[in-house]
Amino acid sequence: MNPDAAKLWSAPQWAFSILLALLGMLGPFSIDTYLPAFADIAKSLGATPVQMQQTLSAYLFGFAFMSLFHGAISDSFGRKPVVLAGLAVFTLASIGCAMSQSIGQLIFFRGVQGLSTGAGIVVSRAVIRDMFPPSQAQRVMSQVTLFFGVAPAIAPMVGGWMLVHVSWHGIFWFLTGVGVVLGVAIYRLLPETLHVSQRQHFHPRPLLAGYWKLASDPRFVLLALASGVPFNGMFLYILSAPVFLGEHLHLQPQQFFWCFVMTIGGIMGGAAVSGRVAGKMPPKRQIRAGFIIMLLIGVANLLANVLFTAHVSWALIPLAIFSFGWAIMVPVVTLLVLDLHPERRGMASSLQMFVGSTANGIVAGVISPLVMHSTVALAAASLAMMGVGLLSWIYIRHRWPVIGNVIVHG
Repeated sequence: MNPDAAKLWSAPQWAFSILLALLGMLGPFSIDTYLPAFADIAKSLGATPVQMQQTLSAYLFGFAFMSLFHGAISDSFGRKPVVLAGLAVFTLASIGCAMSQSIGQLIFFRGVQGLSTGAGIVVSRAVIRDMFPPSQAQRVMSQVTLFFGVAPAIAPMVGGWMLVHVSWHGIFWFLTGVGVVLGVAIYRLLPETLHVSQRQHFHPRPLLAGYWKLASDPRFVLLALASGVPFNGMFLYILSAPVFLGEHLHLQPQQFFWCFVMTIGGIMGGAAVSGRVAGKMPPKRQIRAGFIIMLLIGVANLLANVLFTAHVSWALIPLAIFSFGWAIMVPVVTLLVLDLHPERRGMASSLQMFVGSTANGIVAGVISPLVMHSTVALAAASLAMMGVGLLSWIYIRHRWPVIGNVIVHG
C-alpha cells in the first residue's frame, strides 16, 4: 500500500470507484457494443460467421497476451503512464475498425484493440490495493464491480441504436469518442498511486524471475482459475448472443439488451452484497456461498434446457442468478491473488487477467462456435466451466486450509 495514499485522493471514495470502473469497463464495453451489428457487418464486408467470430477471438487473444505485461510494466514505470498509453492505442485502433474496408482489416484492428484495453482493468486492480487496506479494498473492489456492471448493460443498447440510426461504422466511431473522453478524464483526475520506493527494476532477469515466482506458485494458479474460468459460465452466453438470443429466443438485435440487463443486474447485486459483508465474513465463507449459488443454478439451467424448449420468459433468469453468485466471490478471490506476493501486485493482476482472458479467448474461438446452436450444449458448457473454478477452490481449501480463513479489518 502507498504510504501517502491518504493524500492522493480527497474526493469521496465512490467517485474514485466510478473512475476506476469507467477504466475497467472499456474492455467488456468494446465487446458488447458491436454484437448487435454482427449480421450487418458480415453483409457489408462479405464475411462468414466464422470470420465474424474471429473478430471476437482476435480481440480476446490480444487482450490475453498483452495483459501479461500491463501490470508488470506498471510495477516499474507507474500506473498512470501505462493506462494513458493503453487508451491512446485503443483510440487509434477504434478509428481503424471504423474505417475497415475488409474483414481482414477489421480482425486486425480488433486485435489491436484487445492489446490495449487490458491496461485499464489490470492496472485498476493494482491501483485499488495501492490505495486501500484489505477490507476497505474489498469494498472498493465491490463498488467498482457494481458501477462497472452498468456499462455492459448499456453497451448493446448503444450498439443497437447506432446500427439502426447510423451504421455499424458509427459504433466504432462512438468507441473512438469514448477513448478520447476517458483519456482526458484519467489524465486530469487519476493520481499516480505507485510510490517511488515500491517500484521494481525493469530488467529482463528480475522480470522473468517475478513471472516464474508467480506462475510456479500453485496457490496463485488455482486462485486465478477459481476467479477467471467461472466467469465464462456467463460470458459464453454473451459471446453466443447473436445465435442464443436471435435464433433460440427469437429476439431482434434491439432487444439483445435484455440479456445484458439480466446478467449485469446479477453482477451488480452480487457486488453490493460482497461490499456489505467486507470485513464481517471470512473470505472462505463468501467464496463458498458464491460457488454454491453458481452450482445450483447451473444444474437447474441444464435440467430446464434438457426438459423444455428455451423461451425468453425464463431462459435469461439463470444468467442473472449465476452472475450474482460469481460477483459475490470474485472480489475476495482477486484480493487473495494480489496479496500472495505484495511486492508484485501489478504482475499478479496481469497474470490473473491472462489466465481469465486466455479462457475467454478459447471460449470465443472454440467452445462458443461448437455449442451455440444448442441450448442444452450451452448450459452444459457453462456448468463445466464453473466446475473448473469450483474444483480449483476445493483443492486450495484442502491443500492450504489457512487461505481465506481470516477476516482482515482496515
